[in-house]
Amino acid sequence: MPEPELTPRRIVAELDRDIVGQADAKRAVAIALRNRWRRRQLTDELRAQVTPKNILLIGPTGVGKTEIARRLAILVGAPFVKTEASKYTEVGYYGRDVESIIRDLVEAAILLVRNTERKRVQEQAEARVEDRLLDLLLPAAGGASPSPSPSPWDPTPPPGAVDEAAERRARSREKLRARLAAGELEDREVEVTIPGRSAPPVSIMGAGNLEQMELDVQGMFEKFMPKSTQTRRTTVREARPILHQHEVDALLDPEKINKAALELAQESGIVFIDEIDKVAGDEGGGRGPDVSRQGVQRDLLPIVEGTTVTTKHGPVKTDHVLFIAAGAFHRSKPSDLMPELQGRFPIRVEMHDLARDDFARILREPRASLLRQYEALLATEGVTVEFTDDAIEAMADLAFQVNRTTQNIGARRLHTILERVLEDLSFEAPDRAGERTVVDAQLVRARLEDVAKDEDLSRYIL
Repeated sequence: MPEPELTPRRIVAELDRDIVGQADAKRAVAIALRNRWRRRQLTDELRAQVTPKNILLIGPTGVGKTEIARRLAILVGAPFVKTEASKYTEVGYYGRDVESIIRDLVEAAILLVRNTERKRVQEQAEARVEDRLLDLLLPAAGGASPSPSPSPWDPTPPPGAVDEAAERRARSREKLRARLAAGELEDREVEVTIPGRSAPPVSIMGAGNLEQMELDVQGMFEKFMPKSTQTRRTTVREARPILHQHEVDALLDPEKINKAALELAQESGIVFIDEIDKVAGDEGGGRGPDVSRQGVQRDLLPIVEGTTVTTKHGPVKTDHVLFIAAGAFHRSKPSDLMPELQGRFPIRVEMHDLARDDFARILREPRASLLRQYEALLATEGVTVEFTDDAIEAMADLAFQVNRTTQNIGARRLHTILERVLEDLSFEAPDRAGERTVVDAQLVRARLEDVAKDEDLSRYIL
């Protein structure tokens, strides 16, 4: 969908097709996304001063925080990185450097740009593959006798002999082209020379803030090491995708891709930092993992505030990257974060616990709902599964009840419940091809009611 058409109302409508509820969070991300388009319409002088309004999503697990950010990135074709704040440590401790978030974002942008460029050169690559196949086939299928060796008394070929040979070759080539297009030569063997695989990267510097140096050293070795090639005989059918991949890569301009990717990451990148509450805490933590919590916040601050991160593809400014942070904040509060970091997330949205009706809607409404997934999976075995309305209501009741009496894991509880309901059918499906099974409330209760009633048992099973 073209970006000007992505109005906040349209963005929310698109998110509603895959995510149930959480209207406040959807509105917040829709406005943030639209503000990006608005910023690009401003004059250069003013545009540089407008920074994104980062978002802090507060709510328990399984209510859709990650899914909203991920769907948003897919909707606009923006590079997207999801990471957990808890896996980073402050500089000087063992763990990932927070700047690796931006390096991962650049890699995601390169993948997006490269895929777009691949589609653009698709037709040109297919034409080149056809020419390559004809070059490989013609010596074996030409049938023309080799030209006689020139006489030492008359070193120049007779007039017209060269033209006649070229015409014969052109005619043979066109005949082969027609047969190739008709699929008559798919089983013919050809000899293909392809580049060999590069050696897997070897860790030289280790983890932590030397990560970028490790990448640079690895890249330097790759430049010096000679590229190996391998030749193998294969059919035209098998050679086609091999040659196609090679031709597509040959048509791509790495410098152009890197430049476009850096700009895309800077202007449209979305970083989702989950578990931000795990690095919130008192400065006097003292020992153990607490010692690095404030350090991680201090290291995150310049990234979120706006700085330049050096990557192996070039420097990246983070001033206009949209950061969406999320956390349950069960044991801490957003105010436990450093004041400077709090100020970089001006938009705060509290996400609601899922109600009983939400579970029923999650089973029914999304385009790739869990019920549709299980129906499609079992259909591959020839088994037709139908879920009655009362079965959906029963599963929603159980999910809501178990979440309330045990740990609240949100919509993820439905995965466990559906697996328990369909366990026998999934196991026996290969032996029941052609059958039709109706899942009703009676079956759901028979499989789950006793477990759900026993709180201690449901902690282990559901």
